[in-house]
Amino acid sequence: MGINSTEVAYNFGQLGSMYTAASNEAISPPTNKVFIAITMVTDTTFDSSTGLIADNDSAGAGLEYIGTATAAHNVSDGSETTSTGSEGLVVDSVIFPAGITIYGRWTEIDIDTGSCVAYIGD
Repeated sequence: MGINSTEVAYNFGQLGSMYTAASNEAISPPTNKVFIAITMVTDTTFDSSTGLIADNDSAGAGLEYIGTATAAHNVSDGSETTSTGSEGLVVDSVIFPAGITIYGRWTEIDIDTGSCVAYIGD
């Protein structure tokens, strides 16, 4: 069975991108879309509470993607499942160097220092 190349492309940022910098407000993707990759243009830190809001960052959700509000894969050691890891941390005061790209699914990005390009996907 083949893979539809258009469907695959929409998961790699072909739906567009947005540039943001520290002096800007938080950015959000279009309705029913997420940011799937973030490339740091300059050394970047995210706002400590609203900087990276994961797609599944809601009460009771088993977070899969790093964020500044809630830790991903943060069950107790020995409580891992086939889809959840243990001891993950909140991204707080981390300096992401210029040129690095992180991947995930975020619904909001708020830069504290620096600048980045956020790529939109399904």
